[in-house]
Amino acid sequence: MKAYILMSTEASELWSVAEAALRIEGVGTADAVTGQFDAIALVDFSKMDDLGKIIEKIQRLKGVIRTQSLIAIPPPLRE
Repeated sequence: MKAYILMSTEASELWSVAEAALRIEGVGTADAVTGQFDAIALVDFSKMDDLGKIIEKIQRLKGVIRTQSLIAIPPPLRE
């Protein structure tokens, strides 16, 4: 499964947060972005407990103020 983790960061920390997020197992990509959030990470996980652990690690990164998680909905299987 996949999820997007949106991160609000301290102004001076957005690049370091994105770089640190990349070192977390399960994070495939992490980028600084414009808009309401400062950084975004795309994560892959197999069960919800794994996603929870990834989110906890991201929330503990220096400079992270808050996160919002968006779980991707897989396309329906067609016969």
